[in-house]
Amino acid sequence: MKNQIKYSILEIAAISEGTSFKETLNNSLKLAKAAEENDYTRFWFAEHHNTDTVASNATSVLVGYVADNTEHIRVGSGGIMLPNHSPLIVAEQFGTLAQLYPKRIDLGLGRAPGTDTATAQAIRSDFMQATSSFPEEINKIQHYFDSQNQSAKVRVAIAEGMEVPLYILGSSTDSAYLAAAKGLPYAFGSHFAPSHLHNALAIYKQEFQPSSDLNQPYTIAGVNVIIADTDTEAQKLFTSLIKMFYGIFTGDSKPLQPPVAMDFEIQQMLQYPTVYQTLKYSFIGSKATVKAGLQRFLEYTPIDELMVSTNVFGIEDRIKSVELFAEVMREINIF
Repeated sequence: MKNQIKYSILEIAAISEGTSFKETLNNSLKLAKAAEENDYTRFWFAEHHNTDTVASNATSVLVGYVADNTEHIRVGSGGIMLPNHSPLIVAEQFGTLAQLYPKRIDLGLGRAPGTDTATAQAIRSDFMQATSSFPEEINKIQHYFDSQNQSAKVRVAIAEGMEVPLYILGSSTDSAYLAAAKGLPYAFGSHFAPSHLHNALAIYKQEFQPSSDLNQPYTIAGVNVIIADTDTEAQKLFTSLIKMFYGIFTGDSKPLQPPVAMDFEIQQMLQYPTVYQTLKYSFIGSKATVKAGLQRFLEYTPIDELMVSTNVFGIEDRIKSVELFAEVMREINIF
């Protein structure tokens, strides 16, 4: 029987020019509702700090906001950048979420800071030590969620025995080894760090050790997707994302800019080496164009789930892209 590829959304709550933080977060909820209506498996928020172009700072708060205003879609973190946080506090937050929204909460854990070094130090003075202790910090969270932890001196009672699946997030082969050793599902950030995708997936599957959480490997790959009625229209929407990454890499970061025609200047931005590499796994175009590209990708990238990032200027265009992508995935999963 053919493997059915699940599909989900990763949300950074990118701010469009002229849009407030509140409007941006409200738009994230609109997108989550559209995802739920179109059979997406999960809706994850990333974690970023010290930026005026992204609104996904307080990840656990946003998880609660979306879970409270949707009915059945899984909601979670993509991810909690664990070196920024106390494992005990993370367990308290996600244990509480699981009590309020049973069997709907995911906890994706990453090692990167989600910000610059100075801000990481401001968040947690022992950040570097916490980074090197990432595997041990995950162990602590697992213990806090374990129903057998009731006799421990330090407990998170609200989390004990709650069903909150843990996912290891990564963009390098180090994370693959860790996820495999711990027997946890693995989500690779190939929507922004594509270089090691296939090596990491191969390592994870080869080294995977079954656990009480998972008896066989489970893989998720991030991709950028923008679908519109025509290739030309989708390429126009793509210009906002190209400008965003070009600004990041050239030190001139701005909110998402209104889309413009794909002209020579924008094409040159796309060819900027780091932008071109970052956006390697981007599927832009009409339904037919994106479907063909995804089918090729899935042929040589065997995964269980696609985690889609759709950063375009207008919420109506984002929702339409999400709806059309769901149609594409239904067609791919049928044939």
